[in-house]
Amino acid sequence: VQLQASGGGLVQAGGSLRLSCTASGLTFSANTVSWFRQAPGKEREFVASIRGNSGGTFYADSVKGRFAFSRDNAKKTGYLQMSMLKPEDTAVYYCAAGRPILSAIGNADVYRYWGQGTEVTVSS
Repeated sequence: VQLQASGGGLVQAGGSLRLSCTASGLTFSANTVSWFRQAPGKEREFVASIRGNSGGTFYADSVKGRFAFSRDNAKKTGYLQMSMLKPEDTAVYYCAAGRPILSAIGNADVYRYWGQGTEVTVSS
């Protein structure tokens, strides 16, 4: 199983980026895909999730209304559209896939598969 994260970069505050997470080697449609991020000197934190079969989405409070998560099961890819970016969104973003129960969807420890990370830098 491999997860390939891409789409990071440098953007000014207020700008947008779209991250992609492409999977191979797993039944993508049945897996929840999530994004976590880790800023320098900070713990990894949950950003957003999209459920496998239902497509239901969940967001951290810090990104609600600014980020939107979608998926294309045929392409085995999840897309995180990030808008109105803020300097505090600067971090390495990691995608993860697994089948967590709903109450654990924001817990990084329950995800079996991880991508390599893509760096997002938002300048003020």
